Amino acid sequence: MEFPHSTENTPPPGRWRRLHERLVRRILPRSLLGRMLLIGFIPLLVTQGISLELFYGNYLQIVSRRLSGDMATTISLTLDMLERYPSPADRRWILDDVGRRAGLIMTLREGESLQRSGTNHVLGPIDDDLVRDLRGTVRWPTFVDWKQPHRRLVILVQLPEGVLQVVAPRKRLDVAPVWLFVAWASGSALLLFLIAAVFMRNQVRAIRRLARAAELFGLGRDTVPIVPDGAQEIRKAAISFNRMRDRINRFVEQRTTVLAGVSHDLRTPLTRLRLSLAMFPRTGMVRAESLQPDIADMIGDIVEMEHMIEGYLSFARGEGAEIPTVIRVEDMFEEIVTAMRRVGAHVAIRAVRPSELTITGRSNALRRVLSNVIENARRHADRIELSAERGRRQVILYVDDDGCGVEESRRESVFRPFESGEEGGTGLGLAIARDIIHAHGGHIGLETGPLGGARVRIVLPE
Repeated sequence: MEFPHSTENTPPPGRWRRLHERLVRRILPRSLLGRMLLIGFIPLLVTQGISLELFYGNYLQIVSRRLSGDMATTISLTLDMLERYPSPADRRWILDDVGRRAGLIMTLREGESLQRSGTNHVLGPIDDDLVRDLRGTVRWPTFVDWKQPHRRLVILVQLPEGVLQVVAPRKRLDVAPVWLFVAWASGSALLLFLIAAVFMRNQVRAIRRLARAAELFGLGRDTVPIVPDGAQEIRKAAISFNRMRDRINRFVEQRTTVLAGVSHDLRTPLTRLRLSLAMFPRTGMVRAESLQPDIADMIGDIVEMEHMIEGYLSFARGEGAEIPTVIRVEDMFEEIVTAMRRVGAHVAIRAVRPSELTITGRSNALRRVLSNVIENARRHADRIELSAERGRRQVILYVDDDGCGVEESRRESVFRPFESGEEGGTGLGLAIARDIIHAHGGHIGLETGPLGGARVRIVLPE
């Protein structure tokens, strides 16, 4: 009988995927340059590791075994000759002749004995190979001392009559210093990595330039066309961006021209209607006198329509022709306060921190935003205050009033076109303000202000 497996403690596949993505994000670099360098560095590191393993696992071990085997064979033959010719004179001749021919210094120290056997290890397979070959060819105890000055080694062999000492240069067994090969591998890897980093940085610079141009274009700070640079794919992306930029500019220009033309054409019949109503006879007939209230209402509607069209027309002009410049916030506040005070608004500047705070944008369009916001607040409040501060790579403008405020449920709807909370309003002031702020890459919203009324919070990039 089979029982179903319990899945209570098994995470769902989606969770495993999220955990894997989170782990990858923590390990991998965030920048494209870092990831490209990592892609180039890991294969380079693996290649150097493989070459190191092949060198020490194949070539170095083979050469080391051959050299150590040759040394062990020489010592073994010498011991056989010493055993066959035991006279002191023969032994001295054998040791001198073999030492001269093999480049060794052989000495027989009679009456001495070994204190230990084996070897004092060094880095690499050389010592193990020599000890193994000595044990295989020499039947007497041996000890190999690698820690001798002047790059020498001493091989001691325990014989019945004493200890045979063999002094040999290390170059007879050592192929090359290990650190030399490690330094060569590390240095070549570092050099290749730096060369790859230089080339990859040039490619990433073109991508960063494209991203910067796209960001500035989205903020309304139109720049000159990008010069295609870098790899073929990056050049194609830059060319496509330039074409998109031209198409969007043409679309905005055409839309602005059509909007301005429609607004201008509508003003002509409205002006004629207004003149006709103004010239309508006001006396002489009872019926004419009874029509005077209706005529006044129609004239008021025409004025409202002219005000609406004027708003569209001025917005279209500002959006299509104005060039972004650096604006000092305090100077802009002072100009707006002076202009609004002329029409009876009680506006004051509370604070600008720091005093040299600047933003980059269309000056007339931003003044229109603040004027529309202040005009809207003036209908509901007696006192209005302006302030500004610097945020994280952004500038925040505040317009506070002491009015009744705006309900939280209506804080989004008041920015829609033709949404007016007061009779006689066009409902376009805040809508136009939001469009201008969004065109600058910013955000505008309503909050509860410190004066008890509404607070308009405008966030713009520096």
